[in-house]
Amino acid sequence: MLVSAIKQFTYYKQLSDKAINQIKEEGLFHQFHNNDNSIAIIMKHMAGNMKSRWTNIFTEDGEKPWRNRDSEFESSFKTKDECILVWESGWKILFDTLGSLQESDLDRIIYIRNEGMTVSDAILRQMCHYSYHCGQIVFKCKQLAEENWISLSIPKNKSADYNFKKFDQIREEKHYLDSLLEEGS
Repeated sequence: MLVSAIKQFTYYKQLSDKAINQIKEEGLFHQFHNNDNSIAIIMKHMAGNMKSRWTNIFTEDGEKPWRNRDSEFESSFKTKDECILVWESGWKILFDTLGSLQESDLDRIIYIRNEGMTVSDAILRQMCHYSYHCGQIVFKCKQLAEENWISLSIPKNKSADYNFKKFDQIREEKHYLDSLLEEGS
């Protein structure tokens, strides 16, 4: 499960990074209306969540006293570089922690907001949370890129070509994300 989880998180990060690379810097800070979270705010929130959830998971609650969740939804970045630095720092903590785990750790109990759960349940919980926000990032980037958008999946009217390519390959057992992650490198 750990290898698969790491690949899945990597894939979601890769989708977000590819989407962000398709917009201009000011697009990171664009809000469609006053109650909208910009891409930069979503990235800041995700990084704050990752740092809180994945730091010292066996000795501290996943909702750290030093986390100020409400401030994650306030615009504070001035540049793309600032935004990316915080974004990358959150992902680093997630990947470092997951990389340090053993399969035997998956049944250990950890706490998030004083609610006990297995590490495997915490991984699934956060994977759903992060994929939700990565989807928001991709959607917002697609709207901002308009006709310049380059599809991150199978482009419109290209399903037959994609399937032909897949079925033209040798049948083998492998993780379904392996080829997508290789393409994204």
